Amino acid sequence: MLAFNFTPFPVIETERLVLKRITNEDANEVFELRSNPETMKYIPRPLVKNTEDALEHIAMIDDKIETNVGINWGITFKDNSKLLGIIGYYRMQPENYRAEIGYILLPEYHGKGIIPEAVNRLIRYGFDDLKLHSIEAVIDPENLASEKVLQKCGFVKEAHFKQSSFYEGRFMDKVIYSLLDK
Repeated sequence: MLAFNFTPFPVIETERLVLKRITNEDANEVFELRSNPETMKYIPRPLVKNTEDALEHIAMIDDKIETNVGINWGITFKDNSKLLGIIGYYRMQPENYRAEIGYILLPEYHGKGIIPEAVNRLIRYGFDDLKLHSIEAVIDPENLASEKVLQKCGFVKEAHFKQSSFYEGRFMDKVIYSLLDK
């Protein structure tokens, strides 16, 4: 079985980006991301209502890192430390050598290739450093932009579950994409 250890925290760079640890200094951007109905449209979680909620979200991220059960990075440009988005591994299954990747990006940065660049780098990190065998992504079937990102990064559609989850009074479909280590 795999054992994950995120200490020291792995700061990761790509051509344009730095994936860094999210801190309380990022509370405004975390608030911006998680309170925006547009960015949260396909994420079945309650909207963050204030900075305090954002700080609680950051504390939850920290707790997962410290207990090695999940890891999130803040996405920034190399020349600017402002948080553009969040990307990470959730629902890690060390016994199955598998983890779920997820991401969220401020709307003004959509369509600039930021998420594919970060996802491709984290795929390498997942397989090379974490020794994962497979990576999955769970998306809303209406989230065509995310679907395009996953396909561009080599993920294959594995399943479409009809009305498999219930959130805020309605049943929702979910689609699972996955990628196997070569």
